[in-house]
Amino acid sequence: MPTDEPNTTKPPPEPRELRAPITADGLRIDQHLARVFNDRSRAYLQRLIQAGHVQINGQPCRRAEKLRTNDLIQIHFPAELPQELVAEAMPLDILFEDDDILVLNKPPGLVVHPAKGHATGTLVQGLLSHDQAHFGDLAEDDQRPGIVHRLDKDTSGVMVVAKTEDAWTALKTAFRERTVEKTYLALVVGEFGVVTGEILAPIGRHPVHRMKMAVLKEGGRPAITKYRVLESNGEVSLMQVRIETGRTHQIRVHFSHLQHPVAGDPLYGGRQRDLRIRADRQMLHAWRLAFPHPRTGIMREYMAPIPDDFRNALAELGFHSLGEGRHAAPDRAT
Repeated sequence: MPTDEPNTTKPPPEPRELRAPITADGLRIDQHLARVFNDRSRAYLQRLIQAGHVQINGQPCRRAEKLRTNDLIQIHFPAELPQELVAEAMPLDILFEDDDILVLNKPPGLVVHPAKGHATGTLVQGLLSHDQAHFGDLAEDDQRPGIVHRLDKDTSGVMVVAKTEDAWTALKTAFRERTVEKTYLALVVGEFGVVTGEILAPIGRHPVHRMKMAVLKEGGRPAITKYRVLESNGEVSLMQVRIETGRTHQIRVHFSHLQHPVAGDPLYGGRQRDLRIRADRQMLHAWRLAFPHPRTGIMREYMAPIPDDFRNALAELGFHSLGEGRHAAPDRAT
């Protein structure tokens, strides 16, 4: 898909920002917004919150969440709100499940939650079909029930979702406080002159192509990516990547910034016609996820099997089969 052409679509409007005054201290977010935007119905504002269009201090919120003085509220008024969520049966590759969480291996091509152009057929609809009791309750307050982080549509690998309100809060806190360890595998173009490295480069919305993210000199959010070269043939390198922040498209943007884009990346990879491997998607796999269990606080670790297309690419490159021999378990990228 061509991605280097100028973007002619109208960018989404910038969100409204306001600070919670002292009179809003302890007040529910939906009640405060109803006072501020008194030309809108409270039901409409609650739907905005449920759809993820309202954030408090940069984090999605629930309609019953209470404000503190000087909290930063960001609210986006979209052209239209998403339709009501409907359960859709789909196969889920579940790695672990209990009363609090569900850990799964997301296949490439699956969108995590409804968005423009993807109103149905997402993981969220599959979760509702899998467990209507838990995810249905969460869906009453959220258009992204249980979702605490996401993977891009064509990125595969391990994800955790919350099954209760308490689990959702605990997991969101763990991600925010960086007690979650996220390790990826990536096939990137080119060869590195070092075995390990760290990318410290702020990421924000591309100033021209608004559908893309970019490394920015000013105005971006801090982003930290650590990597280790596992194998290389001069043309393509197999990387173990650990991200300490969770910016949109972070790995793809950071390696493209280094002139080593992820193989097969249609958005940040440029022309890759001469590569030995054929990649129909970005060769990026969320391999390992470690996080404190929301009920016990004990660190849990889960690994997602390598998908067939990624494994086939490794074979074409003559690289060792991950999960066998010396790459059986991930090391910390330092």
